[in-house]
Amino acid sequence: MTKSKIFLYLCLSFIVGISLGLIFQISQLLILGFLIFTLIPISVFWKYKRIAVFSFYALFLVLGMWRYYLFQSKIENNDFKNYINQDVVFESIITNQPVQKEKSQQFEIQPDNFNGKILITTSKYPEYEYGDKVKIAGKLEEPPIFEDFSYKDYLARKGVYALMFLPKIGLLEKDFGNGIMKALFSIKNSLKQSLNRIIPLPQSALLEGLLFGDEDSFSEEWKNKFNLSGTRHITAVSGMNITIISVLVLNFLLALGFWRHQAFYLSIIIIISYILMIGALASGIRAGIMGIILLTAQHFGRAGSASGAIVFSAVLMLFFNPLLIADIGFQLSFLAVMGLVYLQPTFLNLFKKVPNNFELRYSLASTLSAQAFTFPILIYNFGQIPLIGPIVNVLIVPLLPMITILGFTISLLAIFSQALALIFSFPIWLILTYILKIIDFSYKIPYTNLIFKNVSFVWIFAFYLFLGFLILKIQKRQKLKFLF
Repeated sequence: MTKSKIFLYLCLSFIVGISLGLIFQISQLLILGFLIFTLIPISVFWKYKRIAVFSFYALFLVLGMWRYYLFQSKIENNDFKNYINQDVVFESIITNQPVQKEKSQQFEIQPDNFNGKILITTSKYPEYEYGDKVKIAGKLEEPPIFEDFSYKDYLARKGVYALMFLPKIGLLEKDFGNGIMKALFSIKNSLKQSLNRIIPLPQSALLEGLLFGDEDSFSEEWKNKFNLSGTRHITAVSGMNITIISVLVLNFLLALGFWRHQAFYLSIIIIISYILMIGALASGIRAGIMGIILLTAQHFGRAGSASGAIVFSAVLMLFFNPLLIADIGFQLSFLAVMGLVYLQPTFLNLFKKVPNNFELRYSLASTLSAQAFTFPILIYNFGQIPLIGPIVNVLIVPLLPMITILGFTISLLAIFSQALALIFSFPIWLILTYILKIIDFSYKIPYTNLIFKNVSFVWIFAFYLFLGFLILKIQKRQKLKFLF
């Protein structure tokens, strides 16, 4: 077995260990027992390489469980624990851009000398901004755990350990935040305002979702349409969305006539600029890292070795925050990239007779390879799979890079000349209207969704074992073709 394969399996063992820690909530005493059990064969059978290697796999699996246990213990004993259900007063800086809702707004604060953040929910007015220094007085509450959803764990993944509802807030001073982040948020707000002035709803809502990951402007009816057509990922900055776009942007630039190395570096610049523009969201950064790794591996002709780099990047993220293993965005970004690495070449070969006008063949292969790896996660979390989803995605996904580039261009133009932006906004409005019509039409087709109830985790595990076996078969067949 090669060193790269051993390294890959060590990383996967660590990820599996964290997953087991999440599922079974293993005690520290049992983890220590497992640790001793794995160290014995390593020390006794060191000279027998095969036994030693498998023992190291077991060791990394136990280390993954241990890392999850330590992180979970840190959360359970967070600095706010002794203040829950008490009236408290904090002075702090708003650490994120406040989220404006229909009748309220939410923002996060991190009080001095506290390791963790508090999520504040207050009235819509007066509006607060990132970097405002505020004095807050109110009752501190623990995030709830519902029957089918743990809001506590969801917030903990973001470093938020407590809540405050409708506290008394006093603005002390302004402009205390990071200058770069403040500028990015200001640019984002200006772009959103300029778009809303020149493009009407619901087209502007779709464009905001594509560019900035904001879904607040969509009605519940439209959100349901996106869910049932398998296109919800295009209305948010999801891992799968950025991953597919990173590949399509490269092919889009190649189609425009750029040389391959020019298209590669320009694609990297566009992805990084895009992530910064939307405010460097954690989900965007994670997906951007994986997308850049994939593009780099493909550019240097080492797409087959990209899996090691992708898995290693996932290990680093999970080491610093093991709770990401339960984050759907993290799962989708990781699995979508793995799907593009392992299955895209196979789908491209299957669709070699499909014309590549407007990158149709690449978009079809990219969409299906990403969705083949991600649909079990979607079934497990949402209980349904839209059968028409792949067809709808093929009809609209190739347009996403063009919309992203045109959307930013027109929104920038609108800041300087609204009349000129209005003239040039017609093509993008037409494309957005086309996408919405396709989604609306697919939503009305009956019997296009398979409903799954009480999907077991065992089924998901079995599917990925089968997928792994299938990929090994494909790779073995490709090696045999190469030899002959």
